[in-house]
Amino acid sequence: MTDVTQVSGPTPEPSADQLRHSPLHERHVALGAKFAAFGGWSMPLEYAGGGVLAEHTAVRTGVGVFDVSHLGKARVTGPGAADFVNACLSNDLGRIGPGRAQYTLCCDETTGGVVDDIIAYLYADDHVFLIPNAANTAEVVRRLRAAAPAGITVTDEHEAYAVLAVQGPASTQVLGRLGLPTGHDYMSFAAADLDAASLVVCRTGYTGEHGYELVVPAEAATRVWDALLAAGEPDGIRACGLGARDTLRTEMGYPLHGQDLSLEITPVQARLGWAVGWDKPAFWGREALLAEKAAGARRTLWGLEAEGRGIPRAGMTALVGDTEVGTITSGTFSPTRKLGIALALLDTTAGLAQGDRVEVDVRGRRTPMRVVRPPFVQPSVK
Repeated sequence: MTDVTQVSGPTPEPSADQLRHSPLHERHVALGAKFAAFGGWSMPLEYAGGGVLAEHTAVRTGVGVFDVSHLGKARVTGPGAADFVNACLSNDLGRIGPGRAQYTLCCDETTGGVVDDIIAYLYADDHVFLIPNAANTAEVVRRLRAAAPAGITVTDEHEAYAVLAVQGPASTQVLGRLGLPTGHDYMSFAAADLDAASLVVCRTGYTGEHGYELVVPAEAATRVWDALLAAGEPDGIRACGLGARDTLRTEMGYPLHGQDLSLEITPVQARLGWAVGWDKPAFWGREALLAEKAAGARRTLWGLEAEGRGIPRAGMTALVGDTEVGTITSGTFSPTRKLGIALALLDTTAGLAQGDRVEVDVRGRRTPMRVVRPPFVQPSVK
């Protein structure tokens, strides 16, 4: 769950001197990071000494640590805060209890399009913590504040916390060396202390591997980062950038807001009906989404696997013969599978099913691809 565009559509990134910086920026510079503008932040794309391929492999086979402090943070508090959030966001908070997290969507009230995808952390009936995407945080907060009744407070805490993602098969032993909690279930969280810093350890992630995300006060970020890298040395821990984060999440078929999700792409089209509480009496976009679900979406998100050498990229066209049947929303080379993979919105009128073939126009050359259901790599999150 990360982002590349504003909720109103693609907009130019701020100039270099206007970009926000993570509290770990100087650590990334010291590690030889290559930076990219991302959601209004200057964030590491990859690091010297291996790059995306080495970082991707470290997460699949050992352990990597990502700085994802650009992700938003917002807090909703007050009597009935959980009920209020539940009446706004798509998933049903009633399915979980305090101490657990849930993937959910902020949808447009009128169209059902996705304003953002969010992880909601339920602390109590009067306390919900939200992690939206960087570029969308202000809009999510704006919509919640506009809808909040008296007594409910929505606080934007975007820069108050850093988020560090420790991901991979060796992630548990790395955190264990630091005395941090590791025994809690997937999509749950626990409070902890490390080097005089109070933090939250969440069993969540965006890579498909067993892992954790640490929500850390911004002022403690550097010492927690340093402690993680030191504790992970026996396992060959690598600092990982957003390049590897993208290849890892694409292998899992995880959506990227601004590409696979947007105001123009609904949960029904993106196969995210499981993140919608269809039986709830109210959530933003409910009527539009129920109508679309009943009528059938005009397009559906599928996976594509290249049968040739071409690497698909977002925006490329999928064809059957000379007929355009869809558009690539995310595409990359899979370091694990050693082939091109993509997510694509395919027209339902084309009647395509798993195992069918399409061709993708890769820079003027047609590359045959097979229609599949993601993930492209078996997940190991639990």
